[in-house]
Amino acid sequence: MLLDVREPWEYEICNIVGSRLLPMGRIPTACNELDPDQTTVVICHHGIRSYQVAYYLEHAGFKDVINLTGGIEAWAREVDRDMATY
Repeated sequence: MLLDVREPWEYEICNIVGSRLLPMGRIPTACNELDPDQTTVVICHHGIRSYQVAYYLEHAGFKDVINLTGGIEAWAREVDRDMATY
């Protein structure tokens, strides 16, 4: 699962197709909506918020959590150069 923890206005500018938006502030109350056995890649703008959320999820019992290093900004530079940036 691609879990985007940015704010809705950020997600509207650019996102990875198929990702799920769940802003960082909602994680503590909404992580029970996520499957802890599913590989989860956490995404934010530069990788800082996603690192914090990945750490939280790991300590909440999630089995396979990956932080997208560099965030959506790095993804746009290195993978999808047509993606909008902000």
